[in-house]
Amino acid sequence: MFFIVLNAGIYIFYSFHVIYSVSLSFIILIFFIQFFRNPKIKKSINKKSVISPANGKVVFIGESYEEEFYKDKKLQISIFMSPFDVHLNRYPISGKIKYYKYHKGKYLVAWHPKSSTKNERTTTVIENNNTSVLVRQIAGLVARRIINYAKADSLVKQSDELGFIKFGSRADIFLPLDFKPRITLNEKTIAGVTVLGDLT
Repeated sequence: MFFIVLNAGIYIFYSFHVIYSVSLSFIILIFFIQFFRNPKIKKSINKKSVISPANGKVVFIGESYEEEFYKDKKLQISIFMSPFDVHLNRYPISGKIKYYKYHKGKYLVAWHPKSSTKNERTTTVIENNNTSVLVRQIAGLVARRIINYAKADSLVKQSDELGFIKFGSRADIFLPLDFKPRITLNEKTIAGVTVLGDLT
């Protein structure tokens, strides 16, 4: 129905030939299909490792002050998701949901330094006997909707689905300071597959 209305609108208001309007709507359809895709993966399961929560490019690795939950310095890894990346997010470790909160906010570009504290975002903390890890889903300039499946005190499994961010966005993960990353800046990651590093 959406594409019937879209085609009619293009044809009536812009006087496009029907072939052009159908072609344009088909291109838009293909874009939406590829964006919301959920390809099958071979999940990485290893209780000693932390798995990437997002598909995208590593844009930051370094020490950072996490002010919402830990209120302490942590090792932060940030992964930028372009509109062409799979936007399904996954749990980096198995454990219990210790904390979850949704924050309304702005829509600065996802790579903006203040986007992690100013933009629409969710914070999810997963805790097990060995450690706890915080994952922050951050909406970007285009992304205007975050979906998160986490429920406080529920048990989750590593590499299972955590949520989804619609259109370009970012995922931050906060880890213990002694965490040893096995990835580098600008490296591409696959959610549920790429090993970010090992827990000590």
